[in-house]
Amino acid sequence: MRRALDNAYRWAGALGATCVALICVLMIVQTLGRHFGFPTGAINDVVAWLCAAAAFLTMAHAFKHGDFVRVTLVLEKVSPATRQRLEFMCLAVAAVAVAYLAWWACRFTYESWQFNELAQGLWAVPIWIPQMSFALGSLLFLVAVLDELVIVARGHVPTFVRLVQERHAKGDFSSDL
Repeated sequence: MRRALDNAYRWAGALGATCVALICVLMIVQTLGRHFGFPTGAINDVVAWLCAAAAFLTMAHAFKHGDFVRVTLVLEKVSPATRQRLEFMCLAVAAVAVAYLAWWACRFTYESWQFNELAQGLWAVPIWIPQMSFALGSLLFLVAVLDELVIVARGHVPTFVRLVQERHAKGDFSSDL
């Protein structure tokens, strides 16, 4: 199960990175299109959808690897047992918040599919298609938060803390800048 989850986070992160690369390519195409006089209006819509996909598909990967902003001033000053309890409480609150996000993302996407809603831009695509990245990214983020909650409940150090500590041990403080 651990391998399957880690692969899901990795693939979603890679897909999000691919979205960023596609944004770059489309922006270059749009620039060339303006320069050479061919229409590029629908590219704006696709870039917007890719931005959302890049943001939501990468959340689980970023969370698991300690790349989310965390305020650890209190956690650094308490005993390991208290830190574990606080980490658990924070992850429980995060699980509720992310579950709420995932619920509404899925419901929003389903309603767009149900009503056959089309995009408002130049390209009339069923809007649920680009919204799927929002729903799937939110669901995977929920799985990642629940995964960490289980890890902490079992008495282990959260993955995001362990990976940051490993980077620091190698002298890599780039994520702290």
